[in-house]
Amino acid sequence: MKRLTSRERMLRTLRREPVDCVPATPDTSNMIPARLTGKPFWDIYLYQNPPLWKAYIHCAKHFNFEGWVNAHLAFPDEAPKNNPWRPAIVERTDERIATQRYRADQGRMIWEDCVTVYPRDNPPTSDIRPISKIGLPDIPEKWEPLEGVKEWPEGEDLFELIAAEMGDQGVVGVNCGGTVVVSKEEGIFEYFDHPEVVRERARNRLRLAEERFERIARMKRKPDFIACGGSGTLIWQNPAMVRELALPIVKRVTALAKAIGVPTHIHSCGPERALVEMCALETDLTAIDPLEVPPMGDCDLADLKKRFGAKLVLKGNLHTTQVMLHGTPEDVVAASKRAIDDAAAGGGFVLSTGDQCGRDTPDENLYALIETARTYGRY
Repeated sequence: MKRLTSRERMLRTLRREPVDCVPATPDTSNMIPARLTGKPFWDIYLYQNPPLWKAYIHCAKHFNFEGWVNAHLAFPDEAPKNNPWRPAIVERTDERIATQRYRADQGRMIWEDCVTVYPRDNPPTSDIRPISKIGLPDIPEKWEPLEGVKEWPEGEDLFELIAAEMGDQGVVGVNCGGTVVVSKEEGIFEYFDHPEVVRERARNRLRLAEERFERIARMKRKPDFIACGGSGTLIWQNPAMVRELALPIVKRVTALAKAIGVPTHIHSCGPERALVEMCALETDLTAIDPLEVPPMGDCDLADLKKRFGAKLVLKGNLHTTQVMLHGTPEDVVAASKRAIDDAAAGGGFVLSTGDQCGRDTPDENLYALIETARTYGRY
């Protein structure tokens, strides 16, 4: 077979068609693309200069792996109308920028009870409360308006821009639906104290997913995949909660996508084996990741391939700290070969990592994963 482009290789894998070699798409996600820009991270996350999607595509081209972007589109009519809250910068130092939102009320400034901190060399942390724990007052003593944020298109126009930037380097998807209805401690209490409120929320999310899917289906250029997952599905929700609240959303979105010939994908870090089984046996899902190994997850790649590999494209699952961050290139090669041995037979496998690689993951380890897929992973 002739050598395929990264885009061709990924699309053919999602369709379970023959490919020249195993696709390689290490989850560099956020931190590595931001680091490669050479800029303070707040330029990417706060000022959108460049936006994260643009930094990621540059990263995929830099290392020459199969790019995989969820565009996180917001269609114009989905944006909240007349939002009274405005962000302001309440602290600016050489190491961080802190923002806090405010609104005007009869000539008074009403400030939110939380802040977002943008470090120089790490992703932001949002909803920090109480504010005093980072040494700032609840009501800022001085502040400045947030200015200079670079504007980018919305909705379908943004998708077209991202797809053009990606080109043959990979695939670009759109999010619709999700697997997380209950999250954090307060969500768990609400589920058991006021279950009908949570069930109504799940029904509403199903309705919104159907409405959003209609917008996606009308796009001039269909996405390469539809993302319908959510981080940590089985961290805050047990399998019974997922089945009751989230599985109907996944069933509906994956069925609608199958009807128009668009693959679907779930990303859900943490424990995932029960979710893999549900999706394989009860939905039309195409692909799932990151299939993390213990202690972060509960997945055995060889077992999942044996049980569900005929139904799902599996994407994973090298350990992001033990192997990718702290291992040697030789360790990465060995782990990559094991993953290929466990799951590549017959196709339907993408060599990746168990969730996002850390900021300081050595470049040579990323190259080792990619090169192993290109050579040892040949079909």
